[in-house]
Amino acid sequence: MTGVAAPDPTPPPALEAVLARVRAGAPALVRLPLPDKAALARRMRDGMARVAGASARAASRAKGIPEGAPLEGEEWISGPFVTLRLLRQVIESLTALARGGSTPIGPVQRRADGRFEVQVFPETVRDRLLFPGIRATARLLPGASPEDRARFHRAPDHAGRVCLILGAGNVNSIPTTDVVTKIFNEGKACVLKLSPVNGYLGPFLEEAFADAIAAGFLAVVQGGPAEGAWLARHASVDEVHITGADRTHDLLVWGPPGPERSARMARGEPLLGKEVTSELGNVSPVVVVPGPWTDAELAWQAESVAGMVTHNASFNCNAAKMLITPRGWRRRGELLDRIFGHLRDTPARAAWYPGAGDRYAQLTAGRAGLRRTEAGPGALPWTLLPGLDAGDASERAFRTEPFCSILSEVPVGSDDPVDFLDQAVEFCNRRLWGTLNATLLLPSALEAHPAVAPALEAAIDRLRYGTVAVNLWPGFSFALGSTPWGAFPGAPLEDVQSGRGFVHDSRMLEGVEKCVIRGPARGVVKHPWFPSYRTLGQLGPRLAALEASDSWTRLPAVLAAGVRG
Repeated sequence: MTGVAAPDPTPPPALEAVLARVRAGAPALVRLPLPDKAALARRMRDGMARVAGASARAASRAKGIPEGAPLEGEEWISGPFVTLRLLRQVIESLTALARGGSTPIGPVQRRADGRFEVQVFPETVRDRLLFPGIRATARLLPGASPEDRARFHRAPDHAGRVCLILGAGNVNSIPTTDVVTKIFNEGKACVLKLSPVNGYLGPFLEEAFADAIAAGFLAVVQGGPAEGAWLARHASVDEVHITGADRTHDLLVWGPPGPERSARMARGEPLLGKEVTSELGNVSPVVVVPGPWTDAELAWQAESVAGMVTHNASFNCNAAKMLITPRGWRRRGELLDRIFGHLRDTPARAAWYPGAGDRYAQLTAGRAGLRRTEAGPGALPWTLLPGLDAGDASERAFRTEPFCSILSEVPVGSDDPVDFLDQAVEFCNRRLWGTLNATLLLPSALEAHPAVAPALEAAIDRLRYGTVAVNLWPGFSFALGSTPWGAFPGAPLEDVQSGRGFVHDSRMLEGVEKCVIRGPARGVVKHPWFPSYRTLGQLGPRLAALEASDSWTRLPAVLAAGVRG
């Protein structure tokens, strides 16, 4: 295991002072004119650009990535790039609102059931050049309308609230984009408590967001569960946003496990009687639809799935964790071999996230037929657990998010595409823990098939996940900014699953049910998460520089790195 020492917790007197300052600043944030909000977001973007390189290098050191290695590009993308992109879009939205319009969105369709679907990606020619063939829509809940977007800025529903953000330690853009969402979409001043895992970000964020901190709209503090619980219960905190584990959520909301917690849950009386939003992980399924796959398509998707596992050492809530294949499909073995081949060719990575070794041991103990790669000291092997029993209600891999280097596989249904889609959706909704994201993979020949195409759309409708990706990693939906990111709505606090509420959503839509993002079965250029991507170290800094600038002059360098990838 690697990592860096966690900073000392912020002492109680300093926490009290921080809360008083942010409490005093919250009403001023609500009253801040829209042009001034846009100017603040621009200064925050400029600040993030200044610290981008240093923060990405610090993250690489903490995660055991050698200095100058291509994998440093991964930290540039998953940290500064994602944050800068969201801030750029928020500036656009606030500027449009200040001019008397509304936030920019794409075409709107009314579905057969009367609900609205809004195109949220691509938005510009630049998007089409950077991400060819990828498109995304936001599907709204019954009764919701795209005309309701940016509701807070038209009719504020509070006079100043303080949100405690308990930041995640695995991906460094999570705490920053949570802050951006709460401040600019919802008008709430924030106290961000960083996780001890990435507490090293503190000085970078204090420098990048110095203007928001000086105005009393934000504070960055350090500490562990004790400090988080103390802050959450403080009278100056109005609401809490958690990104992390469901166990952390339940401990905070319901108290420690035992009869008292059970009784409170039964009565519907949480220990923490405040609004709580959250994003809490997922056993993320990848559903492989049978059909006339070409060799090139199957090879492309096999490497994509492997990359969904290996990215960030698999410490992602949207990492591929449960491969669902058609029972009796003749190409099942070939697909598993291809995926495992990419895993075998990808060096094992440091198991830097706390508890990874224990989770790995629990999920692999006593398994027959597992396949794993070599791993050196401090690393965990990439591991495939094939042939799980879909009918085994006690299977721990169905209910436990591994949050480590494991991909499981389970055959369901049959090799008929329509029957398989029906059975696979039922399995995902009923057996797998989580409601965050799911992936559907299908060959291009089936996209317009008269029987399969309607079955695919029905599957997308039925899947109870906040993001459904077709032929893509749902991580794209996390990164694009204009795509709302969160769990499928409606989970009660006593069975919160992957959480409640959406973040990012730079166009400030209301009443989102899910985001649907699609790509081709075989893309034009490799995606940056592919294990064989060759120019990641160049692409990451160039993408961040592009989002930090309003100029197109940086685009050719990004495209050049992407083509060579």
